[in-house]
Amino acid sequence: MDNFEIVTEGLGFPEGPIAMDDGSVILVEIKRRTLTRCWSGKTEIIAELGGGPNGAAIGPDGAVYVCNNGGFTWTEENGWLRPLWPAPDYTTGRIERVDPVSGAVTRLYDRCGGHHLCGPNDLVFDRHGGFYFTDTGRVRERERDHGGVYYALADGSRVVTVSYPVLTPNGIGLSPDGRVLYVAEMEPARLWAFDILEPGVIKRQSFPVSFNGGRLIVGLGGFQRIDSLKVCASGNICLGTLVAGCITVVSPAGELLRRVKMPDLYPTNLCFGGPGLRTAYVTLSLTGRLVAVDWPEAGLPLAFG
Repeated sequence: MDNFEIVTEGLGFPEGPIAMDDGSVILVEIKRRTLTRCWSGKTEIIAELGGGPNGAAIGPDGAVYVCNNGGFTWTEENGWLRPLWPAPDYTTGRIERVDPVSGAVTRLYDRCGGHHLCGPNDLVFDRHGGFYFTDTGRVRERERDHGGVYYALADGSRVVTVSYPVLTPNGIGLSPDGRVLYVAEMEPARLWAFDILEPGVIKRQSFPVSFNGGRLIVGLGGFQRIDSLKVCASGNICLGTLVAGCITVVSPAGELLRRVKMPDLYPTNLCFGGPGLRTAYVTLSLTGRLVAVDWPEAGLPLAFG
């Protein structure tokens, strides 16, 4: 595909796009630490979040729910901006609620039980009004925190562990019938499926099938990394594939269907919008751009938004 339309440029490592009914796209800028609205080459800051806003979704109350990883240090090479280690002011990761009109920010969660959240990354709401989210963990120069998958209520009253530990969990999504949770492990470039028994509870697979309780759908292999994901109405899963610089599309059975090349090595995330949800909005994070591209199949309507 070469029919890319640049929606907005000059963004500070964009992620977490949400296509809105008015034609705008709300996203996070991890480097700028903001929740930002984009349309027709223009941007408007909705909220200054601090830390490192990483993933976003519309909740049942119309608010924007944000995974905040706590912030990074940054390096620039060959004109590409990318994150490195935890920021000097990093304290913890958190889940935040943002009023899209006033920009008011409320912290909902920064721990699960007695454990701090390390680096919340991405989230997806179910039809019950709760949401699943990944915590990638944190990487320092000589050590790494474990990651995990969690389920939380939108009112801030309850958060539980779904699976722990998981190796660098990043993208997360639900099947069209809401019965399967998909989680992408970033560094090994693997996609897992977790069968849902009830909200926040999975049917765990036992060793030697997996350590994390999921069913392996596909491992991409080679030096590439899976970032965020979105699900199509057909049930196919679209994976933002770093280093390879493409969106990888796989079936629920793990069949590799297509690889759509992107004009950036870090197409970190995507969302579907436009008539029939046939436009993919993709965040090209190394070069700070949001692009739109016609997609060969319709995206899955999200629970809210």
